[in-house]
Amino acid sequence: MKKQMIVYVLSDSVGETAELVVKAAASQFNGSSAIDIRRIPYVEDRGTIDDVIVQAKENKGIIAYTLVVPEIREYLEEKIKKAQISSYDILSPMVNLLQTRFDSVPRNEPGLMHTLDEDYFRKVEAIEFAVKYDDGRDPRGVLRADVVLVGVSRTSKTPLSQYLAHKRLKVANIPLVPEVKPPDELFNIPSKKVIGLTISPEKLNSIRTERLKALGLKEQANYANVNRIQEELVYSNEVMNRIGCKVIDVSNKAVEETANMIYHMIQKNQ
Repeated sequence: MKKQMIVYVLSDSVGETAELVVKAAASQFNGSSAIDIRRIPYVEDRGTIDDVIVQAKENKGIIAYTLVVPEIREYLEEKIKKAQISSYDILSPMVNLLQTRFDSVPRNEPGLMHTLDEDYFRKVEAIEFAVKYDDGRDPRGVLRADVVLVGVSRTSKTPLSQYLAHKRLKVANIPLVPEVKPPDELFNIPSKKVIGLTISPEKLNSIRTERLKALGLKEQANYANVNRIQEELVYSNEVMNRIGCKVIDVSNKAVEETANMIYHMIQKNQ
């Protein structure tokens, strides 16, 4: 059995980029069975480089690297040259090209692709918030939300909540059903934080009918009944008037279009 070639992947960050490039190249030569990748992440000192050079020399291995700190990269390249080890700098050619085109100096900071900054955490928090307070599961979310969506079933409340969450807004949504009293919290927050969603009876009937078909249920169910739909829409309009909130007709709008309208409304209010 042919011995695997060892490739040492060095990085001053996680090393995922370098490993993926090596794997992509190896896929042209029987894939992962052709090589043994040994990733060495967070290379920050010369001692680590010295150890890898010794191993690579003994095993006749190859070194691939993505090192952005000039001093560490230059030291590695000097040791590679002396030890006569085959190597490839994955990152520098592209960085040099961009430096020429941008006519500016790179930051030379490791791990920028994986920086978990405040904006990232805000986005994650907003997504988790939208899931937790979806479909009126917990009315307490109304008091903490940046925006609250209200409307009858199938007016895109959930997809809108998720879309807006990716824009870092905390969104709660409340379904309006004639038989269910809206939570008191809905009337204890500024009306400008609430957005009502309405839809034409014909469009809603079409959407609900298709939904029933997808679930394998009879189209004649009360959920898609025209009279029932009219009743729900009248009730939802009454609630929205009581709140005094802005209302958007989603009958002929894509989720993205409605979401952008809501986003600009909230930004304007803030």
